[in-house]
Amino acid sequence: MSYYQAYYAVARRVPRGRVTTYGAVAAEAGMPGRARQVGYSMAALPDDHDVPWHRVINAKGEVSKRSGGNMFENIQRILLEAEGVTFDPRGRVDLDRFGWP
Repeated sequence: MSYYQAYYAVARRVPRGRVTTYGAVAAEAGMPGRARQVGYSMAALPDDHDVPWHRVINAKGEVSKRSGGNMFENIQRILLEAEGVTFDPRGRVDLDRFGWP
């Protein structure tokens, strides 16, 4: 299994209405310290994937900025809100409340 596949396997386990961080995905996959690589793997998902990429956010509890604009940031937030995840006025998710595991 490639490291991308290991990250995807972890992300698939994040339940609806919960979030995890890039660093937590890396650690859970047995590769601590590779949060950035998890981000790259989520960005590299093919169109026909079944990975709930939107449930992976940064360690601050924020949807990470994308270099290509904010369309995917907006989509990610909309998908999370549709699952009941709330954001505070600063645009952060309460990881104590919504974090997984």
